[in-house]
Amino acid sequence: MSESKFLAIEPELEDYWRSIILFGKNVACYKFALGKSLLELATMGKTIITLDELAEPFSRYVVEHLQQCDTQNQASDKPYPFIQACRQFNKGEITKDKLIATTAQEGFKVVLDKFHNVNSQPLSVRFFDKTRGGITVTNELFRLAQTEQFQNFTQEVEARWRLVETAWKLNISRNLISVNYDEDKKILFTQVNQNRRVDVTSCRSALNAYQRGKCFYCNVNISIETGSDNLGEVDHFFAHYLANYGIAHPINGIWNLVLACQKCNLSKSNRLPNKRYLQRLHQRNEYFVQTPNTYKKIHGKYHPLRVALMEQTGQTEKERISFINNNYYEAAAGPLINSTWQPDFEYPN
Repeated sequence: MSESKFLAIEPELEDYWRSIILFGKNVACYKFALGKSLLELATMGKTIITLDELAEPFSRYVVEHLQQCDTQNQASDKPYPFIQACRQFNKGEITKDKLIATTAQEGFKVVLDKFHNVNSQPLSVRFFDKTRGGITVTNELFRLAQTEQFQNFTQEVEARWRLVETAWKLNISRNLISVNYDEDKKILFTQVNQNRRVDVTSCRSALNAYQRGKCFYCNVNISIETGSDNLGEVDHFFAHYLANYGIAHPINGIWNLVLACQKCNLSKSNRLPNKRYLQRLHQRNEYFVQTPNTYKKIHGKYHPLRVALMEQTGQTEKERISFINNNYYEAAAGPLINSTWQPDFEYPN
């Protein structure tokens, strides 16, 4: 499983966090709301957090998302008290105090126990422990808040949440998915039909977690914070102009988009990355493919990037490997002959 590879060799604290967000099951919005709440609370330094205290950011994030997408769990026809309370709050039917009280009573019945589970197994690293009436924050969460990557996590969770709720909102199935990249706005969007486009999320935010916050080529830390000195840039692994030769179609497909540091992006230009980066591209793409599909099993709904990537490159891993290899050989034998590139220096992968 890709989540096992993600944590295979000397995983860092950031990798454990990202594995929860990327590979934990997403049957509802609860995990994402809890993830964003923990990131917010981590900066406050409190060790003991009551359910009432946790309920404020937790409900706030769900309320915000319900305003964009009213479906925030699979079985949306069921009257879940917590989701119903959030809807009532949005309509002005209940007070914030009532919302927080309902959240504390109904919102945490499952998510606190399941948050650390990946592939149905609890991780060895925990960011909080459940206690009677609340949670106890562990040193791991405080240490996480001190890492260079911490600034990226909120946007990464938000991107993951937006991707999942897009499937819920549009009732996306295998035959309807279409994910495209808007180069001007640097966002991913779905083209539902000729007259309807739905913006999904920032491309940087969607890609960054799957690359562990590193430049795809040299492995230096990058940021997705606008204005940051080390802002990652969206790069086409196969150069954009290859589309003129019928190579690497669709050139703007998620399979061909990676995040690179500014130095690598400028240095690479239109050249073809060294062949050894094909394996890295394939593994990154397989992270998308192995994204849990719990919601698919119940309602036939799919993770947008997973389905888009499989439609673009192949339904089986063998087909996907063949797809990127064939494009590489065509580019190397044609317009990019004798034009391969690799960075001058590369940090350990």
